[in-house]
Amino acid sequence: MSHPSSLVEIRGLNKSFGANHVLHDIDFDVARGEVVCVIGPSGSGKSTLLRCVNLLERPESGRVTVDGRELTDPDCDIDAARRQIGMVFQQFNLFPHHSARDNCALALKTVLRRSTGDARRIATANLERVGLADKLDAYPARLSGGQQQRVAIARALSMDPALMLFDEPTSALDPELVGEVLAVMRRLADEGMTMIVVTHEIAFAREVADRVVFMDGGTVVEQGRPEQLLSAPREPRTRDFLERVLTPTSRG
Repeated sequence: MSHPSSLVEIRGLNKSFGANHVLHDIDFDVARGEVVCVIGPSGSGKSTLLRCVNLLERPESGRVTVDGRELTDPDCDIDAARRQIGMVFQQFNLFPHHSARDNCALALKTVLRRSTGDARRIATANLERVGLADKLDAYPARLSGGQQQRVAIARALSMDPALMLFDEPTSALDPELVGEVLAVMRRLADEGMTMIVVTHEIAFAREVADRVVFMDGGTVVEQGRPEQLLSAPREPRTRDFLERVLTPTSRG
């Protein structure tokens, strides 16, 4: 049974790609203001789960409700529902011929029909929010990978979403640039933003998450507070995964 403060409710979610059954009867809630980090091996269904939350992938069965609106209802206005959901991908997907500010303002003008002045003001505020006040007029080619990902975050925030989804947002970055993106995400968590983060950054999950979910084989194997799940997991498969990712591989 869902909690009254749940922002996201997922019930009986199944998703297949051909003969490959990727998600198996997923039940999953996220409370308002909660930060949930989803971890697990490659191919475990983490990114597919995230993409089903805003119906970038349509499940075969099950129900997805966000902020009281059932996205899997055939009569749901998906475009309107998605305006409440910001998503940040592994790749930045910025328009190369638009400045950072224009990348953030574009959807405000074309989707929300805000005036050019309002759109630029909101875009500027969100670029300042992610530490890019000095890059408003810079084009993506002139920005580092970390800066481009922060523009992508600012673009999502400019739509004033109730929920932010992050699909391994640091996986395409050079190691030295990862920290600046994670710092922005920490600030969003501190501000009370509801977030679902698919990540391989275990230290970030330990520090920032209210709850960590471990997935394997298209199922939720285990979930709990980060200090419990990451330090004393109950399930053998969780322990095996954490031992592999936390213990450096010795090579002879």
